[in-house]
Amino acid sequence: MNQTPYTELLEQAIRETLNKSHRNHFTFLTGAGISAESGIPTYRGADGIWVKGTTYHKPEEFGTLEYFKEHPEEVWQFALFRKKMFSEVKPNESHNAIVHLEQLLQESFHLITQNIDNLHNRAGSQRIFEIHGNNREIKCSEGCKGIFPLPEGVQLKELTEDLTESEKALLKCNTCGSWMRPNMLWFDEYYDEITHKKHSALKVAKNSGMLFILGTSGATTLPQEIARTTLKYGGAIVDVNIEDNHFTEILKNNKRKIIVRKSSAEFLRELTAIFEKSLTS
Repeated sequence: MNQTPYTELLEQAIRETLNKSHRNHFTFLTGAGISAESGIPTYRGADGIWVKGTTYHKPEEFGTLEYFKEHPEEVWQFALFRKKMFSEVKPNESHNAIVHLEQLLQESFHLITQNIDNLHNRAGSQRIFEIHGNNREIKCSEGCKGIFPLPEGVQLKELTEDLTESEKALLKCNTCGSWMRPNMLWFDEYYDEITHKKHSALKVAKNSGMLFILGTSGATTLPQEIARTTLKYGGAIVDVNIEDNHFTEILKNNKRKIIVRKSSAEFLRELTAIFEKSLTS
């Protein structure tokens, strides 16, 4: 199997999946690597460290509900800075290729993303599960029901720019008066269905004939569970990353895998050509 070019393995796996029941979806799981070509720095690592005054904060320190409750204005300042950064970049070739694949595959297509940057949405993706939440919405930090759009009166920020008094008022819960928070997963929280579509994503994984992993190392639990669920119910996995990662161990002894060590953009060009050929032949 390792002696066969992976494009031939892809063509064979795609043909087999297309010939099976309509329940066998083509699912794409994306992470930060997809957005790297748009110029978005990673959340972890050196370029993900936030400096507030003379204090250096690692994401694992300030990206928590506990830290938010102690320093809500600081966390909001950084969240609005990152949202501004996201708004100033554009979807790249990979985002656009995934939209094209959705148009080709229609109801057989599903996209699961760990990204909160909104670039998949801006590119035009429709069948999407944002399992780490997103930066478009807010919810009560004390658990009051409801998920709401970020108020229009809350402005995007430079890194050193603080919230105004009117913005602070807009970011308070109408029910209990507590701070509203970004609708995204923090390091001290667990996946759920309301915010993170956990059960919906696992249902998609269960029915996936092929799962394409693009630009994510699988450092969090739900992406790993998605991969294991796909394998458990007979699906194949295509791991597209520059280097080995957390999925490598999951796939180590499994025959239903294709490992591709190149950029997502280059791979998606090849994959699109294969799908176009397979769907018309």
